[in-house]
Amino acid sequence: MGKCDGRCTLLVICSLQLVAALQRQVFDFLGYQWAPILANFLHIMAVILGMFGTVQFRFRYLIFYAVWLVLWVGWNSFIICFYLEVGNLSQDRDFLMTFNTSLHRSWWMEHGPGCLVTAVLDSHMAPDDHHVITVSGCLLDYQYIEVLSSAIQILLALFGFVYACYVSKVFQDDEDSFDFIGGFDSYGYQPPQKSSHLQLQPLYTAG
Repeated sequence: MGKCDGRCTLLVICSLQLVAALQRQVFDFLGYQWAPILANFLHIMAVILGMFGTVQFRFRYLIFYAVWLVLWVGWNSFIICFYLEVGNLSQDRDFLMTFNTSLHRSWWMEHGPGCLVTAVLDSHMAPDDHHVITVSGCLLDYQYIEVLSSAIQILLALFGFVYACYVSKVFQDDEDSFDFIGGFDSYGYQPPQKSSHLQLQPLYTAG
């Protein structure tokens, strides 16, 4: 089938998006990043809906998936600006990611490649049930890992948006050429008309 190419490519893109979102969700859970956790959950649901719409030829599901991808690009652009501290954004504003429920930062801050974490003992800067640490020797700082993750999400979303628009256009063209919902109306088929009147004829018998 000619349209299988677009559908199969979109399914591959959705699968990559699903894997990337699940991987990101795990690390956001480990870092108690509640705002990204909520956004990731909504993204996973939207991607699953997009995959279902692609398999089941559901035009409206693909439109919803495409609209969500626009919002997803905006969210990841905000994440990039946040970690790069563009404009007035600052990583010191913890409530943006944790809804001001904890002092946790990105999981990669302490567990990045090559990072050496050292606890600072007898520090009066730490609140109750917390401790102060110093992180050194990281091959790649945590903010750049978060930026790279968001950039990958944006790249996949752009490809997904293009193919979602293409596949939905194919579905719409197919519906215009042959109306499955209306039966055989496109072929001029008309069901037999039933008469609502019954004509009675007199019956004569020979005496």
